Amino acid sequence: MDTQIPNPVRAAFAPTPEQDRRVIVNIGPSHPATHGTVQIITELDGERVLRADVHCGYLHRGFEKECEAHTWHNLIPYVDRLNYCSALINDFAYCGAVEQLMGIEIPPRARWLRTLLGEYSRIADHITCIAAGLMELGAMTAFLYLMTLRDYIYEHLADVTGARVTYSYGRIGGVARDLPAGWLARLEQILVAYETYVGRIHGLMDRNRIFIDRMRGVGVLTQAQALSYGVTGPMLRSTGLARDIRKDTPYLCYGELDFEVPTGIMGDNYDRYVVRMREMDESVYMIRQCVALLPAGPIVADDARVAFPDKQLVYREIESLINHFKLVIDGPRVPAGETYYAQEGANGELGFYIVSTGAGQPWRVHCRAPSFVHMGVTHRMLEGGQLADVVPTFGSVNMIGGECDR
Repeated sequence: MDTQIPNPVRAAFAPTPEQDRRVIVNIGPSHPATHGTVQIITELDGERVLRADVHCGYLHRGFEKECEAHTWHNLIPYVDRLNYCSALINDFAYCGAVEQLMGIEIPPRARWLRTLLGEYSRIADHITCIAAGLMELGAMTAFLYLMTLRDYIYEHLADVTGARVTYSYGRIGGVARDLPAGWLARLEQILVAYETYVGRIHGLMDRNRIFIDRMRGVGVLTQAQALSYGVTGPMLRSTGLARDIRKDTPYLCYGELDFEVPTGIMGDNYDRYVVRMREMDESVYMIRQCVALLPAGPIVADDARVAFPDKQLVYREIESLINHFKLVIDGPRVPAGETYYAQEGANGELGFYIVSTGAGQPWRVHCRAPSFVHMGVTHRMLEGGQLADVVPTFGSVNMIGGECDR
């Protein structure tokens, strides 16, 4: 047979010269910059990303299903492990949802402590995002400065919570424990160190020509795209829209604080960097206000439905012993119904939708995790850019794997 005779079927499906140059490249899930679980399937024409298919992968935690088999109190360690870079905000948002369904008002000191520690946790989250992004661009000095600062914060939070990353500090009706002696004095020392270290980052990066060329005009997300995909938090604000739950629908003590909502211009990687840097400054400003306004008083609501009785009473009174036993074994009895409660997480709107049948365990717990929502729009930010821009653009999204998993 003459092998030179053309095959009509093969000819019909033969790639064009333009298509013949295209290659499919998998970035992740083993790539360190894709956080271990994320797979980005890219179609490349040379160094240009023509198409990107982003898969957030699985951690196989089964958070939402696991919630159905535990008491309302026992879920607090699980929500810690959603966005583990700012676990305290997860704690407070979940507890706020249960308190909303039960009609519990937490004491003033607990409200102020949640506000203060929530902003402190936001700083740690933003530092993690910015430091990782700078390191992936080769700015190791800036990375080490920020990691030093974050370690100060982690050790300081461990003093009040007893843990370094996943704190389990929130309680339905308040918080687990009060501030130890000397904690506020150390807080001011760290805030002074913050100004020093972050000032160095501004000096190293803000006008750095290499940094600007890699970030400005890269990974652009328009305001229309952001709104269409349900984007919130720093990513939405980088497009110029000042949408912030703390300001628009104040909760905890945010209605009593003075702060601004930083916004960007173009919605590119550089704007996301600037917005997070400015948000950290605003968080420091709010923390200092919280310290000045922090009242004395109890840290847990005086409500026997959720608050454990004093240990000395448990040892002496049968009523307190029974109450303690029932809260541990059966859990709080949350009235039948459903509710949705949201707070401004470090990455955007962090909401909990819970359904109760009146039992000691929830019937349904769903987390509206910003990282999961933002994975749906990431391909828009990658397509049309360079292969080398995939890592810094993905880093600017600040995807946290624990939030994405269901």
